[in-house]
Amino acid sequence: MTSTNRHEANIGAVREQAEIAASEGCDLLALPEAAGMMNRDRKDALSRTTTERDDPFISACRELSSRFGIWIHVGSTPVQENGKLLNHSVLIDRSAAIRARYDKIHLFDIFLEGRPASRESDRYTAGTEATVVDTPWGTWGLSICYDLRFPNLYRDYAKCGASVMFAPSAFTVPTGRAHWKPLIRARAIENGCWFIAAAQVGHHDDGRVTHGHSLVVDPWGEVLADLGDGGTGHAILEIDPALADSARRQIPSLENERPYRLVHLKA
Repeated sequence: MTSTNRHEANIGAVREQAEIAASEGCDLLALPEAAGMMNRDRKDALSRTTTERDDPFISACRELSSRFGIWIHVGSTPVQENGKLLNHSVLIDRSAAIRARYDKIHLFDIFLEGRPASRESDRYTAGTEATVVDTPWGTWGLSICYDLRFPNLYRDYAKCGASVMFAPSAFTVPTGRAHWKPLIRARAIENGCWFIAAAQVGHHDDGRVTHGHSLVVDPWGEVLADLGDGGTGHAILEIDPALADSARRQIPSLENERPYRLVHLKA
């Protein structure tokens, strides 16, 4: 997606994709981070957001799930709680029920040389709970974008039996070129799991430019879908959850993990 700073256009874009997904017999539609609204003006974002219950984007996704009989992973959208913004994700089943919620834990506060600092924490409050959820296709783990740089989150999910991880993103172009695909592949390989990583792409009306390259990566680290950076679009493919079990049997790193004592030898 190339999400705007207003809900309405983004709802229209998702409606088109939900229609396509349903016509192709898909079970799941996966959206990127900030799918509902991409707006770095905190004052304006606060004026246009509300609670999860009343959020227009989440409500629209619930209606589309019910109408088309598909699950929708919302990616994320900003919502308010106690007057603060959360980078909020929900997983909606085909009956429009919200089956899982996740607020982005690790906020994108970075300082690239030669570029202005990026401080997501100036706009958002960090989440405090990691989330795994049982589905008809197995256990899934939820995350958002910058969480990728914190491998213990996915290790914990894998230890809970998660075979599919979601990592919706709005990666910047410099960090995306250098790290996006390697991070996704590494997390998939080291945990023997699927990664579904829908992404924002292109020039946004809040001034940002995002890397694109929505990915699906299998538990062996093979990239099965890469939507590139040429514009919006979709990929349709079938995921076999059993491949996670196969990868973990062949390389049982979850079972081989050992406790250790760290020794710091000082000069």
